[in-house]
Amino acid sequence: MRAKLSIASSALAAILWAVPNSGAAPFIAKTAARESRSSMTTPLPVRFSVQKERGLLVRAWINGTGPYVFAVDTGAGMNLITERVVSAARLPVNTVAPALLGGLTAARTSSNREAVIRQMALGNSTNFLPANKTALVVSYLPPDIDGILDPTEAYSPFGYSIDIPNQRLEALDVGYGLSQGRQTSLDSAVVPWLRVGDSNRPFVRLGDGRLALVDTGSGFGLAVNERGAVIVSNGRRSATEIAGLSQDIGGGSVHSRRVSPTTISIGELVLRSVPTEVLFGVEDDAPVVLGRAALYPFKITFDPRRRLIEFVTSESN
Repeated sequence: MRAKLSIASSALAAILWAVPNSGAAPFIAKTAARESRSSMTTPLPVRFSVQKERGLLVRAWINGTGPYVFAVDTGAGMNLITERVVSAARLPVNTVAPALLGGLTAARTSSNREAVIRQMALGNSTNFLPANKTALVVSYLPPDIDGILDPTEAYSPFGYSIDIPNQRLEALDVGYGLSQGRQTSLDSAVVPWLRVGDSNRPFVRLGDGRLALVDTGSGFGLAVNERGAVIVSNGRRSATEIAGLSQDIGGGSVHSRRVSPTTISIGELVLRSVPTEVLFGVEDDAPVVLGRAALYPFKITFDPRRRLIEFVTSESN
């Protein structure tokens, strides 16, 4: 029997600024060197703050300097860092093939500079992540944000969990693994981690067949472009509740309209009253997005080795 979960309308604003171009975001952030798994120390859990306009924010130290503020963004597909941090941390920068950065709109910006991060710590200055990461250098991020942390890349080869109600980010021991079909509670599901194109971003398949990006960098709930709105509303006109305007990382403007909450399913988990937005001004192939307003009740575990994602309700402490 499917579990049923009702999601109250979230106060998180519909802000979207860190979702790369659909299906085409290059997985730029490769590790410069791999340590053997057996010699690695699992990073300690980290607390993050939730800000409606900025997302899941964590303190970070880079090469012994900091703290800096990074947004934890599962939908990023790469790590991004500002010029200011590159200068302050004296990071070496390599010239690479230009990478196009975009969001849900057709607007694009590019960067051909990649910073090498020898040492990165989260939460405190000695809680080190696996060494030798890279980040694409960008000229602009939202105010007070020093960088974007893609946890899939930053924690590699570890898996990780994001417990949004308890504001906790935790690495998984390399020996830990999810099992498809396992249900830890009635309000849980383990589903395949799907890929789109060359991106390593986490997509899941909804019960109606659509692919949805699990995106902690978005403040939306269930967000669809206007062409998909007829699916959301089942052919009926939905009452407008909130209209909004946000900007994606490429500089394009995304207009959104909050419509009546909808019901979706992820594996055996049925989510009711999901905050839903229809997006205007986005590309036709922009992905369906599951943003923070839809993900808020969950602890989400990402297992990159087995390509599985677990959703389980998490009560706040």
